[in-house]
Amino acid sequence: MKRILSSILMLTLVISLLSSCKKWVEYSPREDFRQTELDYLRSENDYRTMAVSVYTPLQWLNQSVVVGEIASDNAVSGGENASDVISLQQIDDYTHTPINSTLTELWQSAYEGINRANYLHQYKNQNPSGTVVSFAGKEALFGEIYFLRAYYYFHLVRFFGDVPLFVDGRLSLADSKTLKRSSKADVYRQIEADLQAAITVLPAFQTQSGRVTKHAAEALLGKVYLYQEKYTEAAAMLENVVSSNSYTLVPNFASMFLSSGENGPESVFEIQYSNATPYYNWGAVNRGQGNYAVQQCGVRGLNGSDSMPYAAGWSTNLPTTDLANAYQAGDQRKNATILDIEAYKAAHPTYNITYQVAPYKNTGLYNQKFLPRKGQTSGQVELNYLNNYRTIRYADVLLMAAEANAKAPAANEAKAKEYLNLVRKRAFGDDNHDISASGAALQQAILDERRLELAMEGERFFDLVRTKNAAAKIPGFVTGKHEVFPIPLDEVVISGLSQNPGY
Repeated sequence: MKRILSSILMLTLVISLLSSCKKWVEYSPREDFRQTELDYLRSENDYRTMAVSVYTPLQWLNQSVVVGEIASDNAVSGGENASDVISLQQIDDYTHTPINSTLTELWQSAYEGINRANYLHQYKNQNPSGTVVSFAGKEALFGEIYFLRAYYYFHLVRFFGDVPLFVDGRLSLADSKTLKRSSKADVYRQIEADLQAAITVLPAFQTQSGRVTKHAAEALLGKVYLYQEKYTEAAAMLENVVSSNSYTLVPNFASMFLSSGENGPESVFEIQYSNATPYYNWGAVNRGQGNYAVQQCGVRGLNGSDSMPYAAGWSTNLPTTDLANAYQAGDQRKNATILDIEAYKAAHPTYNITYQVAPYKNTGLYNQKFLPRKGQTSGQVELNYLNNYRTIRYADVLLMAAEANAKAPAANEAKAKEYLNLVRKRAFGDDNHDISASGAALQQAILDERRLELAMEGERFFDLVRTKNAAAKIPGFVTGKHEVFPIPLDEVVISGLSQNPGY
């Protein structure tokens, strides 16, 4: 853990040393106009500004979506060659080890978010100077903080299983070497507690896009229950979202993934990206304000007339032909999810399209949902695409609710089929493709529908793992090992954490 938050921990050390010095001489660094922790959280604006910083690491988790597809049967790594972003190649080939830069970044980013949330939690009632800062909406603001902490821990437990759990405050220097991994059960209990606390204080709607709402917390808690096979609890919680009548399925599936479709009527929670400030840093997890994963999935060397909407990319995260073949004729989601570049070129001869065939693991298919488009980036173009990630969509809520109702001890298959078929009606534009199956066949139909609906959105690997279908679907997957990813080696060596089995 020491590596995760070195800059923040160094600040803790400096403050600690300065405090120790004061025991011997009556000196305050503030006398020399130096900013210390005592200058933090002195006003409502301070709390609200720092709360925004707890959202920021969400942007750094974009590779979790890429991994969730490449590690599954939905996508291959692609790229220029076998060593192009080798961390993703290893995950695709199931040769990944504890030395993997992508997995290390996903670990570090989540714990940065947790540490920021814990800092605010630590000073919720009194600021570092011991002063109580009260203001209207403070409880609701902390509902956002608790949701975000739960989100970061859920990310970690899905990727790594048992992980270090701390909630009282920032990680101290002493804790960095003594904190051990907590069981998944304990981590889930904390996630549930944070989300339950958030639900009681969050508003149903927020005026600012991207802010957490009560329904987003309910949806995430329903998902957390589903992962633990608490189907009755999941069904009840997800029903709160459905019965709120706050969300609708947009008729045009593809429109959701355009910039004009961001934060739309189907969006329950969406990670915001921006190209307004073209900050970039290739050497850090916080590369920029934009969605770096968009550049990855673009067509390599793409060129064409000015009227062609797409921009070039790196031909990474390529959909498989197996995914493409899973869609039925007439399903509008196929063309909204997968771009067949040769078919597109043939359909648009006036665009004069040229491109470089993906040199490695070419499928001829590209991720249409997040394909880079002209005019949507700035500065260091690769790092600053503005495309949001639709992290929780209403269709996802409906399919989770369908699964929970179908699998609950007191199953409600009528409701399960109702929710499943709402999603299918939108996909096909008619009632002719409704599912009427029951029992195990209905449960499988729901999982199949999740694949088609949420393809290339980062859910497939985790759905296969939690439903124990991964070994049958993913070449190279080893049961008892690959359900989770390895703990980054630095955390094992520096912090003394135990490693996951098989790594």
